[in-house]
Amino acid sequence: MWTVPISRDDYKRALDGELILYLTPSKQIPAQWFPKLKGAKVLGLASGGGQQGPIFSAHGADVTIMDLSDKQLEAERMVSEREGYSINIIKGDMTEVFPFDDESFDLIFHPVANCYIENIQHVWDECYRVLKRNGTLLSGFCKEELFMFEFDWEREPSIVVSNTLPYNPLKDLSKDEIDKRIKDGQAITFSHTLEEQIGGQIEAGFSIQGIYDDRDRGGVFAKYMNTYAATKAVKP
Repeated sequence: MWTVPISRDDYKRALDGELILYLTPSKQIPAQWFPKLKGAKVLGLASGGGQQGPIFSAHGADVTIMDLSDKQLEAERMVSEREGYSINIIKGDMTEVFPFDDESFDLIFHPVANCYIENIQHVWDECYRVLKRNGTLLSGFCKEELFMFEFDWEREPSIVVSNTLPYNPLKDLSKDEIDKRIKDGQAITFSHTLEEQIGGQIEAGFSIQGIYDDRDRGGVFAKYMNTYAATKAVKP
């Protein structure tokens, strides 16, 4: 779902004032979590794909999208050209120093993505650095307990408790296993504790002002448990 660009009809509804955005699969972000968007400088962090950027642009924001995926960035570019608005598109790695000056943005939008990197404190520190004072960070993330399980495709749709926590494939899997997963098109992901996720934002200097749980829209996990969370944090 995170790779399907916004439709022309959805973009037109955003132009008419509709504000529907997701940090996690199912729950819409509360409207009160957003600052004033008209004229705001917004960074979509690891959020390429032509989904959120167009909506922020439709609401009058000055939008920058940073992502590592060429395909996601190309989708972002395609929608902006289709709808005729300007957007700043940057290929960047969130594990490195962000290519922005201090206090550059009013809002950072960071949907589920930090499960793809091993250490996330750097991300929170960089978000804090590039946000203006009173700037807002909206982030979504996978909950740690999700990583205890593996799918047993021989007994679909069953789930098997397989992994100890914290889960780090670079330490828990052999190179051959990692190579096979990449060859099979499977994601290499890492678990992160609430201490790393929420505590890490607090350590960076943020004030946490909102949180909610969420789950997938379908599939085996959706029936049993919340596997995602989203937070609103503000730079004092």
